[in-house]
Amino acid sequence: MSTMTSTAPMSTTPSSDRPTPRRLDGMRFDGVVLECGKTSGDADTISFADGRFRSSACDRYGYSDGAYTATESEGGIAFEAETESAKYGKLLWRGVVRGPRLDGTLTMMRDGQPAGEKWVLAGRV
Repeated sequence: MSTMTSTAPMSTTPSSDRPTPRRLDGMRFDGVVLECGKTSGDADTISFADGRFRSSACDRYGYSDGAYTATESEGGIAFEAETESAKYGKLLWRGVVRGPRLDGTLTMMRDGQPAGEKWVLAGRV
């Protein structure tokens, strides 16, 4: 007599690479958006709430908030988000939160192609 057992398939994705939904919710960071290589730029407040990412510096350009993903990474939490403005197009945000610090980049997209990149440096409020 044979007995069949069923086991759930094992994930091949290491636990540190799996998205952690809303991992950054409730966090806010004050900092600056800089042209690459510059030492001054626009003041910004980056916030994460209800699974959404928002940059206050982009409000005046009509950018909305956008859904974000977060992944545990060595020494921090990596995140990605996309925000969009009807007039200016999309911004792709990528960064890492390590303790009280957020380091990232935003890539301006025009017609689906990268059109420039800026740095984002901020500290947790």
